[in-house]
Amino acid sequence: MQLNRTFVSGLASVMLIAVSGAASAAVATGDTSKDKIALSNSYAGNTFRQQQLKSWAQVADGAKKAGLVADAPAFTTAENQATEQAQQIQNLVLQGYKAIVINAASPTALNGAVKQACAAGVVVVSFDGIVTEPCAYRIAADFHQMGAVQVDYLAKKLNGKGNILEVRGLAGVSVDDEIHQGIVDEVKKYPGMKIVGSVYGAWTQTVAQKEVAGILPSLPQVDAVVTQGGDGYGVAQAFRAAGRNIPTIILGNRQEELAWWKSQGVDSYQTMSIAADPGSSTFAFWAAQQILAGNKLPHDMSLPTLTVTPASLSNVLSSTAPGTVASNVFTREQVVNMVESPKK
Repeated sequence: MQLNRTFVSGLASVMLIAVSGAASAAVATGDTSKDKIALSNSYAGNTFRQQQLKSWAQVADGAKKAGLVADAPAFTTAENQATEQAQQIQNLVLQGYKAIVINAASPTALNGAVKQACAAGVVVVSFDGIVTEPCAYRIAADFHQMGAVQVDYLAKKLNGKGNILEVRGLAGVSVDDEIHQGIVDEVKKYPGMKIVGSVYGAWTQTVAQKEVAGILPSLPQVDAVVTQGGDGYGVAQAFRAAGRNIPTIILGNRQEELAWWKSQGVDSYQTMSIAADPGSSTFAFWAAQQILAGNKLPHDMSLPTLTVTPASLSNVLSSTAPGTVASNVFTREQVVNMVESPKK
């Protein structure tokens, strides 16, 4: 079961995550002080991924100082290269890491390296960009639902009729595939709504602006834009530069997007903002540490998406620094309390 979380204030209290099973897990206290945990990250070219890395470092450094782990560095591959990331995972196994946390370039291309790591006794936890290899743990938002929510919101706002431009993320990444499929599936429910164009924005304002500017001359009137996060402000700039009316753009919780939205006036420019939580990296860190410590966590765990509404915009914006994304930094106790372990 996936829960969608709406921001009421900046860093609101954490909602429970529902997963299969019934017995609540307790904090495991097995000795992990000599264990090393690595983060294998496929991409760092946007504020979301950069905040994931920053949050990881914050939590990992704290755990190291507390004697809970020996080390927990992060490694990022060049431009989402699955082949390079697979080699990186193999090298991390050889270097003696007891757990590898992965934000994967592909849901399937890393499966061979992941299976080898598991066979070597390494705990593998994938998050955000997950892998399909059964031995790996997976922590993901319901990205399909995130796409569907956008379409439903727009259908209500546009009375079920309108032309939609879709701005996607990175080709081949599970996150992009799932959000896209959620959008496509939901549009089928509204015969009066049509996707008239699609571009890849790499979850980045500058890329999205360039790609949207390139496709706009070929498009009819655009009534709304569905996005994946990190791209909304760039989309608005592209429409403005083209001298076209700015449609309803679904935003993605980046500070510059939220600040732009507020500058438009929430009453005159009505939209919503939704994205995954970049704090998922800290959730994944503690999940890996707890598995090493002996906690029987489920192989599939789910984090809620974060939604900002007109009513919560000011509070969220006040807690989101420039260049960052609205998010949480999870503690070990929060992670354990948020997961229900299956009964033995």
